Amino acid sequence: MPATPTAAELLATVEASPQAVGAHDRAAWVGLFADDGSVEDPVGSRPHIGKAAIERFYDTFIGPNGIAFDIANDVVCGMTVFRDLTIATTMSTGVTLHVPMHLRYDLADIDGVLKIRALRAHWELPGMIGQLLGSGVQGLLAGAKLGPQLIANQGIGGALAFMKGMRSVGAPGKQAAGLLLDAVGRGEAAGAQRVLAPVPRLAWAGDDRMSLADFTVRAKGLRWSKAIAAGRTVTVSVETRDGLGIAELDFTDRGARIEAVRVCVPAR
Repeated sequence: MPATPTAAELLATVEASPQAVGAHDRAAWVGLFADDGSVEDPVGSRPHIGKAAIERFYDTFIGPNGIAFDIANDVVCGMTVFRDLTIATTMSTGVTLHVPMHLRYDLADIDGVLKIRALRAHWELPGMIGQLLGSGVQGLLAGAKLGPQLIANQGIGGALAFMKGMRSVGAPGKQAAGLLLDAVGRGEAAGAQRVLAPVPRLAWAGDDRMSLADFTVRAKGLRWSKAIAAGRTVTVSVETRDGLGIAELDFTDRGARIEAVRVCVPAR
């Protein structure tokens, strides 16, 4: 493995994940992670850290279901791969849920092998539950099976930790993210300033710690769609002069202001 893995090598490691899920190959999927790797799914819930916890995550949410990945776009930023997609999950009762999602894979070279250090799945748990409850008898049966399954594999504490994914910055966070992205897309730094924390961290592709003025110059002409609020983060699909990508906007503890913006787009 070279000192700096290529984008193709990073993407190949990421693509091995849905391949293992589709084959229901538990060992292969868990083996993609570093020994101290983590899965936060959905973002806002308690992360599953370490191989044993990741195995229990697989047994709870992946093993019993059929999962298909409809991938719209992948983009690489350093050792991170963002994936823009929709996942169709077919549960044991036959009900299928379609969940819009952004996945973030943070990768590491461990002893010459690329491993997933952290997987963060940005999707909206309330929306998924709404789909489940609106799916008639099959959906209700699937929900009735999932509860005991969750407790059996994760324990009461784990089940409660999963339900923390219900909390997010929600519609106000999406609105603030839209205001910021619209403002910088028009080249108006002052408009973006209104929703930013006093000293925000701004990054564009490989450029970290940018000033708001420089960030606005890079973002001129940006257009956005598909905003997802999960935990204290809003992720957004973006179209920029550099290509298609994903913006990640982190909010302060109280969700009042945006404290960090990272736009991942193809490197120039």
